Amino acid sequence: MDWDHFRVFLAVARDGQLSAAARRLGVNHTTVARRLDALEAGLGTTLFERRPTGCVLTEAGERLIPLAERIEIEARAAVTAVSSGELEVSGTVRVGAPDGLGNSFLARELAVFAAQHPGITVELVPLPVKFSVSRREADLVVELSRPTTGRLVATRLVDYTLGVYAVASYLGNHGRPETLEDLAGHRLVTGIDDYTFSSALDYGATLQAYSKRLYRCAGATSQFEAIRAGAGIGVLHDFMALETAGLVRILPEVHFSRTYWLVGHPGATSIAAIAACRRFLVETFRRQRRHFQPMGQAKASASPGVPETGSDFQ
Repeated sequence: MDWDHFRVFLAVARDGQLSAAARRLGVNHTTVARRLDALEAGLGTTLFERRPTGCVLTEAGERLIPLAERIEIEARAAVTAVSSGELEVSGTVRVGAPDGLGNSFLARELAVFAAQHPGITVELVPLPVKFSVSRREADLVVELSRPTTGRLVATRLVDYTLGVYAVASYLGNHGRPETLEDLAGHRLVTGIDDYTFSSALDYGATLQAYSKRLYRCAGATSQFEAIRAGAGIGVLHDFMALETAGLVRILPEVHFSRTYWLVGHPGATSIAAIAACRRFLVETFRRQRRHFQPMGQAKASASPGVPETGSDFQ
């Protein structure tokens, strides 16, 4: 069985369309369709329902996904093993992360990693969405909660804190609330429930119980910019807000603690570029742990960078 057929199968499964898979692979639409036909003929089963709107996996196709991914990982590992005599590690590593962390911290830190490894192309995707490691939307993902399903390796990176902030000019114009009850009449900057991808992002409800004047923004970065522009009061990451002139932390009794987890596919640890990036991230978070807990309010946790027992889920 030709490995290239499985590569085409995975591309179609991830993109949902033959044309998109063709662009990903750098071939034409006809080549993708022909190789997919050959794979289905060789396996004696239909892997996709081909519809005008795209390709939908059949039950057989769903069962093939983890097996094809295993072949993909082994193929990438084989390339690494054969080229292990080279001095420079090469390849592409895609890192998915929440937008607040990705835009304010990882963008600069991964630039250091890229400079250290000129042969590695780093792709940082800082978006307020949930990434799928299994579908190769990213090689490594920083999650807000420990995954409980799927065969994934989860490493606890660091606990971080959040507090309530407003810009000094807003407080000068509208007054500084000293208690939660004082929030009545203030505009609150919060997230949008429909775009909240993790239950760990539930802190906004604490403030909303005290004021119904809301300005909703999807994503931590847009909320940060809105609060910095004087749109209102809201919850921000301490590691973002305390680095920004003009932002004032208020209501110190209201604070939150969350955890960042680094999630990856267990087989990918044999791929040199991914392994190097993972080591860099673990060490970076360990070294800068105080950066994420500036108020000293984080709950006790395991040492960052040390996988907890049972972090490999079936």
